[in-house]
Amino acid sequence: MYLKPLKIGNVTLENNILLAPMAGITDKAFRKICKNYGVGLVCTEMVSSKGLFYNDEKTKLILNTEGEKRPISMQIFGSDVETMGYATNYVSKIADIVDINMGCPAPKVVKNGDGSKLLLNLELVGKIVKEVVKNSIVPVTVKIRKGWDEENIVAVEAAKIIEEAGASAITIHGRTRQEFYTGKADWDIIKKVKENVSIPVIGNGDIKTKEDALEIFEKTNVDGIMVGRASMGTPWIFEEIINYLQGKPERKIEKEEKLATILKHIELEIEEKGEKVGINELRKHLSAYIKNMPDATSIREKINKIDTKEQLITCLREYFTLANI
Repeated sequence: MYLKPLKIGNVTLENNILLAPMAGITDKAFRKICKNYGVGLVCTEMVSSKGLFYNDEKTKLILNTEGEKRPISMQIFGSDVETMGYATNYVSKIADIVDINMGCPAPKVVKNGDGSKLLLNLELVGKIVKEVVKNSIVPVTVKIRKGWDEENIVAVEAAKIIEEAGASAITIHGRTRQEFYTGKADWDIIKKVKENVSIPVIGNGDIKTKEDALEIFEKTNVDGIMVGRASMGTPWIFEEIINYLQGKPERKIEKEEKLATILKHIELEIEEKGEKVGINELRKHLSAYIKNMPDATSIREKINKIDTKEQLITCLREYFTLANI
């Protein structure tokens, strides 16, 4: 049976189906929604170690987890050893797990030598992991990619260095930085990483359905899986995967539940960020929720012009009542 509790250091997760950290997506509101559907671990959006070092208030806000169900992982990024140590000291006092981002492909991140750019300097990878482990009072995990590009496939070598430096688990996304999110994720490299280290390995990339979840477990023998973009607009994917892996019948998500989930998401987002910022942040989520539904394009255009909570709720209630879903 592939579904099981997952032990990361001294933290035991209820199950081994995880939510990937995603910048601009996995804020507190979305994490709470996913928790309602049984996900084993959520993670904050990535936080700049330099932002924490320089006491930036906006950076600290990302780490607000008040009222959330534990455990929670907090992800930090950076390429300066000292700054990463400082950030770890801060974060590990409020997190259950500290995760190091060594996989982000975003240009604004890699131009500073952070994220997936670190995969071109494995010596620095080892130094950073050692420093973070030394400064953390909770388990440390690391998220990597297959490599920087096809000429630099370093996942197995990086994983060995990360394990030796004291990390408690590794997540690997089966694409290079060069690929971003295009093409097909390479699950073979995930299998190779799993075969070469003894700490838990979590597979990530192209897990879009419950069938994909079973397949990656079968093909790679990973200890857990991490779902990212596929959870946007369908946070119930975690429940679907959990039920499927247990051989339970699928529970259909009726339109009433879908609407209730969207309205709850709106409530949580606005409560956390205020009406103006909250509604702006919600647009990408609402777009994902209504994707492939009747008249999705016209309702999306309408939603994008709304700037009050009351109008937004009215619009969505009307749409769900009238749409032949």
